[in-house]
Formats: sequence, structure tokens, C-alpha cells
Amino acid sequence: MKIIRVLVPLLAALAASNAHATNGYFAHGYGIKSKGMGGVGIALPQDALAGATNPAGMGLIGDRIDFGATLFQPRRESEISGSMAPVNGTYNANDSKNFIVPEFGYNRVISPDFTLGVSVYANGGMNTDYKQAIPLLGTSRAGVDLAQLFIAPAATWKITPEHTVGIALNLAYQRFEAKGLQNFEGFTAHPGRITNNGHDSSTGIGVHVGWIGQISDTVTLGATYRSKTHMSRFSKYKGLFAEGGDFDIPATYGLGIAVKATPALTLAADIQHIEYSKVDSVGRLSLSNLEAGNALGAANGPGFGWRDVDVIKLGASYQWNSQLTVRAGYNHSSQPIRSGETLFNVLAPGVVKDHVTFGATYVLPNKSELSFAYYHAFEEKVRGKDSIPGMFGGGEADIRMYQNGLGIAYGWNI
Repeated sequence: MKIIRVLVPLLAALAASNAHATNGYFAHGYGIKSKGMGGVGIALPQDALAGATNPAGMGLIGDRIDFGATLFQPRRESEISGSMAPVNGTYNANDSKNFIVPEFGYNRVISPDFTLGVSVYANGGMNTDYKQAIPLLGTSRAGVDLAQLFIAPAATWKITPEHTVGIALNLAYQRFEAKGLQNFEGFTAHPGRITNNGHDSSTGIGVHVGWIGQISDTVTLGATYRSKTHMSRFSKYKGLFAEGGDFDIPATYGLGIAVKATPALTLAADIQHIEYSKVDSVGRLSLSNLEAGNALGAANGPGFGWRDVDVIKLGASYQWNSQLTVRAGYNHSSQPIRSGETLFNVLAPGVVKDHVTFGATYVLPNKSELSFAYYHAFEEKVRGKDSIPGMFGGGEADIRMYQNGLGIAYGWNI
């Protein structure tokens, strides 16, 4: 269709330049309806972005098109104290404050038991844009810009009337830039490839599989697994990331349940596990590796010290009348950043843990749908503990963040 040929490249370009997220650096949910329900969706597909959460969901939404965008507003800050060097102070990372995160989905029923579709979405990302240099790190304005995009064509099969399986091919693109890290030039295996080299990009591929089963008239279960996405290396930043610029996208998996509590009220819950620690450039400890003499960018080089994250998502949807459906949700994730690893994470303070969400859908006279979602991630602070080694002057680095997002989407059955 002509609309797909036009929208997919456009949204891919926008998402790649403006993608940001909340569970670590993954999005808390995909699709405006899901975002308004705390990010649930493993057992509750609601639109053509369902393939981003569970490909099997595309088999249950019919012929459909959805597109939308979210205004994302992260607020991030770091504080350095107790250092012997003249670097103590509070540093504001909000010179870039507002970001647009687009989304698009299309699905077509080929036969009663088989569908084909595609979901285009920002998987996640991170941005810090400090207004000044952080003297502990370098001599120019500090910050990073990481964006990750998935284009995920999906196919589904109803293996029985109650059970649907799906598979998606994740075609991934990511973009990265780092600034203000000149002080680490003496600790890298690849001088000149660590900072202020402009944007670099990489591509990769992975697989996403899922199942949804109608257990009873009121209970639906789901399960999903998304493999690690193996990415090409960032050549401009092979002196920063372990293994010469390698920055794969972690695997994730989860279980979900949806319960039709009343004809109007649906309750849903997901649990998700994200394997940040299995990606060396993300999960490998930073300070202990530096102090052991392992150079940045080397095969055994430091990472950012992130732990795996467990996420609990809870959501409720209430059909107020034939035109209006309202939603609410809660999302909680474990903390990926250790108190001893806050120095490197001044650049990537993905510390928020708790979100509340609200949303609604209104059916227009032409039977198309207008949906919105709002979410707030409460402020979270990680206080450093033995976070700045003596060779950098000692002291502590504290990081904090909170976030707001407001999204709108338009969709219809075709």
C-alpha cells in the first residue's frame, strides 16, 4: 500500500533521531493504548503496535492501521561531591528537553488463520545534554545521544481457535554520539575514537516470538521472547564501548495475563525480564575494570555496570460507553545502576523505577479511533558509593531523573 511506502521510511527517520525510554533504556510500553495501561500487552493486543510487545497479538486485531507520536520529556541531573579535584558541583543535563517519539503499525488478515503485518517503533534510547563541560570527564560540553529503532514484520498463525503464535523479524537501526569525554583518552585502546566524533550508526537483526491463548471466556494468557539483537559496531566510538564499539540490544522475555472482570472492565498484568548484563558494553563493570588496567574499547574493556531489570506492569481498561474507553496503569522496574557505578552513568542516568499512566480512546463518527496516553515516572536518585576512584580524585557521583510523556494516536480497521 502507498501509505506504508510513505510512512515507514518517514517514521523510521524520526524514531531513529528521537527515541527515548523508561525501563532502563527500553520503552515502558509500545503503542499509545498500551502506554496508557502501564505498558501491558503480552496477553492484551489492542492495535497494530501489538507486534512490538508480542508478535502473536497481531493475529487477534484484524485488518488495521495505527500511527501516533509521544512527546517525551526526561529531566536528568548529576552531582559530584567530595572530590579532591576542582570538579564538585551540580550539573544539569537538560539542554535538550523535548523529544518526539513516533510509531506506526499495519496488519492484514490473509486467511482466517494467518496474518501479516509490521510494527515500526522506537525500542529505546538515552539522551543527556549537559549545558557545560563536566571537568571530571572532559573539556567540552558532555552528553550522549543513543536511539534504537525496530522495523518488525510479523506473521501469525492460529494453531487452534483458542491459541495463536507469532514470529517477527526485528530489523534494528541505532545511532549514537558521545561528547565531553576527553579525560578518558589515556584509558582507551583506540585513541581518537572515544568522544566528539559526531553521530555514528549501526544495524542488526534479531527474532521475536510469542504465544497468546484464550484459556476461558474471561482469561487470556501470553508469553513472548525477543532474542539479543546482534548489531554492527560503532566504528567512531570503538574506543568507548567494549569489544571495539560493539553495542548489541539485549534479549528480553515475559509473561502476561488479561482478565475480563466484567463486560466493561479488563484487568491485565505483565512481568518482563531485560538482560542488560548479557551485553558486555552495558553490563560489564566499569571502575573495577579500569582500575585493573582493562582499556576502554578492548575485548575485556569496561562497560556501564548495568544489572538485569525485572519489570512489573499492571493495567486496567474500562469501556465507559460505546464511544469512550478509559485506561490506567502502573509500571515498576528494578534498578539497573549500582551505587558504585554512577560515574560512567552520569552519561546514562536511566534510574527511574515507578510510573503511573492514564489513557483513553474515543471512537469517532467514521468508526476510526483517537487515543491518548499520559505517563509520569517519579524522580529517582542513585547515590554514589565509592563511585569515583582515587586516580580521578575520589569522591562521589550522584545521578537523578524523572520523566513525563504525552502521546496521541489515530487508528482504524480497514
